[in-house]
This record gives sequence, C-alpha cells and structure tokens, in this order.
Amino acid sequence: MAETRKASRFIVPVAVAGVAAATIGLVPALAASGDPDLPEITAQQLIEKIAASDTQTLSGTFKISTDLGLPALGGLASGLGGMDGGSASADPSEKLTELVSGSHTLRVAADGPERQRLTLLDGSDEYSLIHNGDDVWGYDSKSNQAFHEKGASSGAPEKEQKLPGTPKQLADEVLKAAGDTTSITVDGTAKVAGRDAYQLVIKPKQSGSTVESVKIAVDAANGTPLKFTLSSVEGGKPVVDAGFTKVDFGKPAASEFAFTAPKGAKVTEGAAEKFEKGEEVPAPGDLPKGFEEGIPGLGDVFGKDLGKGGGPEVIGEGWTTIAKLDTGAPAPKTDDAPKEVQGFLDSFGDKVSGKFGSGTVFKTKLVNALLTDDGKVYVGAVTKDALVQAANSGK
Repeated sequence: MAETRKASRFIVPVAVAGVAAATIGLVPALAASGDPDLPEITAQQLIEKIAASDTQTLSGTFKISTDLGLPALGGLASGLGGMDGGSASADPSEKLTELVSGSHTLRVAADGPERQRLTLLDGSDEYSLIHNGDDVWGYDSKSNQAFHEKGASSGAPEKEQKLPGTPKQLADEVLKAAGDTTSITVDGTAKVAGRDAYQLVIKPKQSGSTVESVKIAVDAANGTPLKFTLSSVEGGKPVVDAGFTKVDFGKPAASEFAFTAPKGAKVTEGAAEKFEKGEEVPAPGDLPKGFEEGIPGLGDVFGKDLGKGGGPEVIGEGWTTIAKLDTGAPAPKTDDAPKEVQGFLDSFGDKVSGKFGSGTVFKTKLVNALLTDDGKVYVGAVTKDALVQAANSGK
C-alpha cells in the first residue's frame, strides 16, 4: 500500500502530457499528390460551403497519425507497479485513446444521424464501435469483449443548442470568433482520396503559440471536410495527420450497422443500460462515493484536496491562452521516484528558472506545462518561453 501511494505522487507530472490528447480534434485528412484546377473561392465562401454541406451517407477508409513528440513509455508501466492492471476493455472511452499516438487505419460508415460505424484495424484484430438507433456497441475481437450502451431510449434530456440559421451566418460567426488573433485563408487545392478539394488554412497571428497551422481540405463538390493537418512550430511530422484514402458518399448497406455479440463474449453494460434495469448509477456530475470531501491521492501530491475550490485562472487570450493553477504546496520531489519514472520525466521535462524561481517545463509538440517548485502550474498550447514569461510576470 505504501509503495502504491508513493508511486501516485509521480502520476500528476506524467499526466501533464495527457492534456495534449484532449486538445486534438480527430478529423479525417490526408492529401494525395496532384493539385486540381478549381474556381477561385474566398475563405468566407468556403466556410459557407462547409456549413451548407448536408452529407448524410458515406463509407471509406482513412489513416490517422499523431506525433506529440513524447518519448516512448518503455518500462514506465512496470515502474509504476502495473497500476493499470493490464486488463482489456471494449469501452470506447478507453479503447479509442489509442488514436492519440502512432499510426492507425480505420474503416468508417455513416447513414444519417442514427447509424454510424467505426472500425480500428490492428493486423488481424479489429475494434468496432457501432451506433444503430438506440444502441451503441463496442467490440474488441482480440479479447472477445463487448460494451453496450443505450442511447436515445435512456431518457436523458437533449441540450438545446442555438445555431446560426444560414450557412452565411455560420461563416460570419466563425470569422468573427477568429477575431484579430487568427488568419483564415484559402491556400490552393488538393486531391484527397481521388476527390478535388480546397485547402482552408488557419494560423495564429500571435507569437508564442505552439500551433504553426491547421489545414482542412474541403470537398469541392459537397463541402465535406476531408483533410485535417495540425502542425507545430517545432516542425517535423505534423501533430495530427489524418486522412481518407478511400471515400464513397453512397448509402452503406444496412448490414454495416447490425451487431450481435458473438457467443462467449463478455458484455459490459453502460450506465444508461444499468439505469433502465434499476441498478444504482451516479448522477451526471456526481463524484464517486468517498470523494465528496476532496480527491484522495491528489491531496498527497499537492498538499490539499483538489475536489474543493474553484477552477484555474485564465491568462491571455486566443491562441496564447494559459491556464494557471496554484496547488498551494511545493511540487513533489522526483529524486526518489522509480528509475523508470525518473527517466521518463527527465526525457520530456526541462528545468527552467527566472524571477518566479525555478521549476520544470513538461513539453509536447502541442501542449506545454510549467510546474514551479513552489506548486504553481501554468499550462497551454504555448511555447516554453511563453510559460516562463507568464510565471515571471507574477500573474
């Protein structure tokens, strides 16, 4: 027990890297060679075209590669004592996290808002996520495990969302939201999965952001986004490069969305299914039992329970926004950490100092975080220098 609590002190610095995963939108993309000759179009017209797109059906294959610039995990898991237990799961919230690193091939199919299927290919093994009406299924062929969740029939109220009424209004809103901090242009054309596309390019005007550009290839015929490439100012491989290699906008066969758990498969029910059977499930926003007075473990790291108190302070705006959190306690010392953990932290952490004192910047190609020795955390999609400047300013 003591060893587990000791290991938990080092989880937060390691988890800083995970912030990057939440900031990435996984939009299909990948341009092929050969730029088509298309009529000129403005950025606003192209945004209007995307907004007016009414693509209801498609099927195809796309590849996605992500490179956050993180070191290999190596023996980290064993250094933490195998805390994940090594258990397999068909839960989509766990399985699809694989997409935040490495390269993957997926098959996709959609038939309106009620039927979609995504299959993650891994050699001869497959993981499928199927939405068909009220049912959502996840199935992992390798472990023969299935996850089942009820959708519309769960009785959960849908949130109303007020959207602009026309494509032009939506385009105006997008351009307005970009404001003075963002440049939006059309930069040529591309061929994506054999289709003609325009390239929409979004760039920060501010210095200090880790984002060099976001490029979206838009189908010239129907306005469907086909390409998404997120590049870092560090250069090298894109942070995200995902793209259709084959796409068909015809209606997929109904059999694509039919699923029955194979014989012998272990089926795990989601919260909505348990609710319908009268089993106790946490209400949305509820903390697990025993957590009402704060979050154990994090208190061990930061010297107080983070289940209490408000959220982080926001510094700056636009692409250089930084979130600041004062933990109220000195940063944990890693000198006595397991050697695997120490090696991992050293490989993506830089020691820094300034008027604020000293600390460590945990870095990825997209999100960086400064953890000061006196327990303050500065995090954002900004450069190491921007984090140090924010800490030096005493904000």
